[in-house]
Amino acid sequence: MKNIFKTILMAVLLVSIFSCKQDTHKYENEISIKNYGAENYNLSILIDLSDRISLKKNPNPTMEYFQRDLGYIKSVSETFTQHLKEKRIRQIDDKMQLFFNPEPLDPKINSISKDLRIVIDKNNASKGFLNSINANYTAQTSKIYTSAIKDDNYIGSDIWSFFDNKVKDQCIENGYRNILIVLTDGYIYYDGTLIKEKNRSTYITPELIRKNGLNTQDWEKKIKDQDFGFIKINSDLSNLEVLVLGINPSKSNPYEEKIIKAYWTKWFAEMNIKHFEIKNADLPSNMDKIINDFILKKQQI
Repeated sequence: MKNIFKTILMAVLLVSIFSCKQDTHKYENEISIKNYGAENYNLSILIDLSDRISLKKNPNPTMEYFQRDLGYIKSVSETFTQHLKEKRIRQIDDKMQLFFNPEPLDPKINSISKDLRIVIDKNNASKGFLNSINANYTAQTSKIYTSAIKDDNYIGSDIWSFFDNKVKDQCIENGYRNILIVLTDGYIYYDGTLIKEKNRSTYITPELIRKNGLNTQDWEKKIKDQDFGFIKINSDLSNLEVLVLGINPSKSNPYEEKIIKAYWTKWFAEMNIKHFEIKNADLPSNMDKIINDFILKKQQI
């Protein structure tokens, strides 16, 4: 009888200990999730308005590239709004803005982009304001792309210069989780910033890749041995996270996609950017979870 009693007692103790461990683990997870939700976001979107969005030069019968961009932006704004709604009103102190580089020649586009700079805190975080963010971003960014395509005057993409001269001042603030979403096909070219230093450059194009002899299967060895890549930027951007969306490599080189991503990866690593992802121009429905997880840091919880 004593043995039976001891066995029952031991079983009860084991169950109690196991339950306590589970509760502790559950509590730690809840704290982790709440802490991520309480972070203040400084979220920026950099749009490449080069001829990559041209319906004449780069048509896509499945879904035009500007429509894909709009789908990505919709996912970004919805995720940002979700983040806000998970916080208590008194915790809200978040920002979202949209940039171009170079700035478009059309003053209407620049005016719209200024209207898309959102600063939201406990003083203006009404339910109506929160609910208006997604519709406003969808409508206004659609106007930007429509205007750029109609104008048909694509002046290039100067993403290198944006990181060199602007990103630290415009996209990074102390006390915030700084996130930059870059919408680009991966190529960078702007007449006003064409610099080459040995095998480093401020630009990358299909022509440059061919000229550098990187359209062969030993491209990776060449990049490493001959130090091909973007010119280094002497900035520590460790307080910035970057998600690149829309990579669209030339079909003439089977290694093009990997080369583009190698250039960007090397560049980000040299700027000490620790959390970044580089994704292709997939359909928005396939990218929604990736965008959501990156912004809400779900993969790190």
